[in-house]
Amino acid sequence: MSDLPVMAPVVTVETADYWAATAEGRLLLKRCDACAHVIWYPRAICPDCHSTETSWFEASGQGAIYTFTVNRKGDGPWKEAAPYVLAYVELDEGPRVMTNIVDCDVDSVAIGQRVTAVWDDTGQGNALLRFRPA
Repeated sequence: MSDLPVMAPVVTVETADYWAATAEGRLLLKRCDACAHVIWYPRAICPDCHSTETSWFEASGQGAIYTFTVNRKGDGPWKEAAPYVLAYVELDEGPRVMTNIVDCDVDSVAIGQRVTAVWDDTGQGNALLRFRPA
């Protein structure tokens, strides 16, 4: 568990399976059965071909930092967490996810750096996806 603020997500019918898996430390993604596009953020319709034929699969939780910024100031609960890293991680399965890089020296983070998924428990039966250096 990182020192970053953890707020419970809004769980919808479309995202319920994703959030349930996070409580088990598993990263579920959707894949379009028609065009094989890997979908992030979970939804029922493929953003690439607009098919409604999608299915869940378990992702590796591995990826690389696509881009990032180090936030040295914050507001509210984030003020106490500064400095922290906000990043886009490109998952090995293809999608890019906005997340935080945790358990690291913020000044050592680099584009292309390999990362692995970690989970911050929300206390509400689910967890937030974050990454640490691999």
